[in-house]
Amino acid sequence: MKEPIYMNEQMILLNYSAKYVRSTYELLHSSQFMNIVEIFIEQMAKEKPDLYQYVINGKSIREAKVEITRCLRMLLTLDCDEIDNYYLNDKAMLLNFIEELYNFWKRHQRYSVTYTGSGSAVSGDSYVALDSAFNRLVRDTYRMIEEKVLGRKNKVYRQLQSGTNAALSVRINQNLRLSEKYQCLRFVPMIDGVMLRTPLHLNTRSNKRTGMFTEIQENPILSFQGDPNEWFCFPAKIGSLLAFIYFHRDFMCSGVSLANLFEIATAQECNQKPDLICLFGNQDGKQETTFYHDEEDDVWVGSVSYSQQIEYFGYIKKMSLTLHNLAMMSKGWLPIHGAFINVTLQDGKRKGIMLMGDSGAGKSESIEALKALGNEVIRDIEVVFDDMGTIHLEDGVPYGQGTEIGAFIRLDDLDKGTPYRDMDRSVYLNPESANARVITPAAPYEVVSSNHKIDFFAYANNYDEAIGLRRIEDPEESKAICIRGQRMALGTTQEVGLSQTYFANPFGPMQKQEICKPLIDKVFEALYQNNVFVGEIFTHLGFSKEDRSGINEAAKQLLEFIQKS
Repeated sequence: MKEPIYMNEQMILLNYSAKYVRSTYELLHSSQFMNIVEIFIEQMAKEKPDLYQYVINGKSIREAKVEITRCLRMLLTLDCDEIDNYYLNDKAMLLNFIEELYNFWKRHQRYSVTYTGSGSAVSGDSYVALDSAFNRLVRDTYRMIEEKVLGRKNKVYRQLQSGTNAALSVRINQNLRLSEKYQCLRFVPMIDGVMLRTPLHLNTRSNKRTGMFTEIQENPILSFQGDPNEWFCFPAKIGSLLAFIYFHRDFMCSGVSLANLFEIATAQECNQKPDLICLFGNQDGKQETTFYHDEEDDVWVGSVSYSQQIEYFGYIKKMSLTLHNLAMMSKGWLPIHGAFINVTLQDGKRKGIMLMGDSGAGKSESIEALKALGNEVIRDIEVVFDDMGTIHLEDGVPYGQGTEIGAFIRLDDLDKGTPYRDMDRSVYLNPESANARVITPAAPYEVVSSNHKIDFFAYANNYDEAIGLRRIEDPEESKAICIRGQRMALGTTQEVGLSQTYFANPFGPMQKQEICKPLIDKVFEALYQNNVFVGEIFTHLGFSKEDRSGINEAAKQLLEFIQKS
């Protein structure tokens, strides 16, 4: 990104390396500020006609922009009674303009990017310090001008995040280990660090994922026409794999939110060949979510076509996890769509609990119910994964590993108090809408990427009327239930009603069933040979989200298993 500012209807992106303002004088004289004022005046014509007529005063929009900005600049050094200016004849309207301009700025998702390396206008400065200073500058400028027009100090001050919502530190990776066919990605800036101003509330134009990820026979990189100045790369460690997630700047909300979900790879790790490449917001003129295995370079490549619909965070998350699952199956590891926790009781007893099931089956709810019920006897609950993980065998023993350091959870799935416990670190997506989500930190990468012993493995059944837990002694029966992947869909995707998905996992296993089936056989044989509890947990959430009696009984029996086994 070369220009100082990029702006669309939803988002404002500031390039501190191209232009960084350090004072109120510089801010009000900057081209960025003038551009924002002009766009705001244009918008007022429809939304606030009275205020628009006051600002225009018979002039063109550009002329009015210059005149009202000139008035604001004069207020930096003079009092109102020392200034002869049309806009000060009606101070109430001027205050209204100042307040609405400030709100217009804040309504946008606001991000900054700082390039490290030579040629930067701010080289040597910390991107966090730069962004924090800019936040104070915007807030102080607004207050100073407002108080000048008011003629008095405010009585209440609110320390809003007036600058940006998040800041990025990026660099051009000169040591990118990609073959010639991927040269178009070589100059895309790679993210080194992210600073989130949490709790971060973002609103997207889409809040549900539809469609399927399908395999194609041609590498999506061949249809990639992206301008490196309009793209960024989030280098993620997904489980044990290295993923380069490239996203168009119009989907900065998704790219930035990845920081709460995946571990950012170090600069040294980014010099290695990636296992996965994701092109998110690919301007290929299609409406597709596809993947391809580049066997020559041994890279799994995913592509999500540019559209308003993919602004929903589930697209970038699930495509990345699909690529991970496909790569891990090729290595002999079985992907699990579910949740895995290590529960440690007050007496020191520790059990690894793995629940499997598709979206809405009740995995997160079961864990929340267990936490509430076992409050007095549980010392600690360690999250290994909250959505996607793997089972692999070492010397015949099954172990679980995770993929994400965070959790992407429906707010409705959580106990009422849970979303607020970690709100100071969380990203909230469309919190006022149906299918509202929170992305919250869940576990350190060292925990996620380590081996964890499995003591309990259960399919989350939200469609049967049975109560509690059921241990299944027959491996063929338990495998059949898991492979059928049945659930009562609650509308978190495009599905509603009773549905089936191969192995409850449409993110790799369903697409590659011929590879997944032998892995299922091998893993389930090991589970039974190692005396792991294998069965079902009945959540009842397919009947009612409000009636918690079924899930509470299941949690009670799960706690008894942990205590007695």
